[in-house]
Amino acid sequence: MYYAVSYLKREKGEKKSWEFLGCEMGNVTSNVAARFAFFPPDPPTYDVHKDESGKLVLQGMTADKNIDVHMLDTKGGNKIIATFWRHPVARLTLLYSHGNAADLGQMHELFNELRAHLRVNIMSYDYSGYGASTGKPTEFNTYYDIEAVYNCLKKEYGVKQEDLIVYGQSVGSGPTLHLASRVKKLGGVVLHSAILSGIRVLYPVKMTFWFDIFKNIDKIRRVQCPVLVIHGTDDEIVDWSHGKRLWELSKEKYDPLWVKGGGHCNLETFPEYIKHLRKFISTIEKISISKPAKQLTSAPSITEHKHCKCLRLKAKKEKEES
Repeated sequence: MYYAVSYLKREKGEKKSWEFLGCEMGNVTSNVAARFAFFPPDPPTYDVHKDESGKLVLQGMTADKNIDVHMLDTKGGNKIIATFWRHPVARLTLLYSHGNAADLGQMHELFNELRAHLRVNIMSYDYSGYGASTGKPTEFNTYYDIEAVYNCLKKEYGVKQEDLIVYGQSVGSGPTLHLASRVKKLGGVVLHSAILSGIRVLYPVKMTFWFDIFKNIDKIRRVQCPVLVIHGTDDEIVDWSHGKRLWELSKEKYDPLWVKGGGHCNLETFPEYIKHLRKFISTIEKISISKPAKQLTSAPSITEHKHCKCLRLKAKKEKEES
């Protein structure tokens, strides 16, 4: 990545000026896109079909009567798969945006564990081009995707803003903060190994360029609800400084969790992860304690598993050209 810098020396008055020319800007943008890309599992780890009753089910995943499968139309013209994981006595709902190297088939074990320990409903989805979702994965498609999922939560389940916590892992922090910066009465936000922006993962730049992607550093300033930041101190993909800066810029800061020795894809294996997350959920629940919890009648089917699927990056950096 480089800029052509032209030093112009004027004949009269010996005035000097710098002109930053956006030469090869198209190449810069392509370079960033190539290095900070989406990596949907190929082939997908699941498929979608209809059962005898006409209900959508996920083939390749353990059957669970407490999971609703949806195929949603997005503003980008794609059809995405979303799953609603019901807990029988949940007060809150977690809208989870996963990293860029997993699909729903790889996430279901984690969702089982979170649902069991946190006692929340979980709404999850695959980005356009992931799993059984159609289209191509792009930054703006992820924004259209999460908007469609949010609308589904409101219309199909009557979830109120204040009873919703949006959770973004790694690249999933992009669509998460997109929604959180627009919906002003959310219950809370969780940023798990989040990024400041796409280019900042690759280069320690101090300003935001127009061609950058997932400009979280700007959007976090517009979030009006409590923000929990979770980041590993030894994150080898997204430096710990990303999490620290996002926390510093949050208006309503919740005690962050800096996982000592934690990497990018293993934070769930540390006992303090679920303990701190449960504490945050409890805090948000107390805010809305006067509201009765919805009693869901489906039979519980809760198991616990391990999970380690998140972000993949081509992290090798080329030397800057001058």
